[in-house]
Amino acid sequence: MRWQLPLLAVLVKGPSMVPVLRDGDALIVRRGVRVRAGDVVVARFRTRPDLLVVKRAVRPDGGGWWIQGDNPLIEDDSRAYGVADVIGRVLFRYYPRIGRLG
Repeated sequence: MRWQLPLLAVLVKGPSMVPVLRDGDALIVRRGVRVRAGDVVVARFRTRPDLLVVKRAVRPDGGGWWIQGDNPLIEDDSRAYGVADVIGRVLFRYYPRIGRLG
């Protein structure tokens, strides 16, 4: 059995979550919590398990989640890669400015 801390620090790379998150934002993520549509999450696509992403949960789908970025110009989300497995929900941004996500 592998033990994991419930909190995870994640750094945002790229513009897919603009305007809510920007490249370089540092986040605290809680693993193993209930996810609802609209939550910002960290996930892995089943078709790209090597890729860890920060996206918005849209709806449950096939035992996983359909996730999308907030930036309509970037489609590197479930529209391109399909269903994702959520690792955790983003609790807040701690750098460069502290704030909860809405």
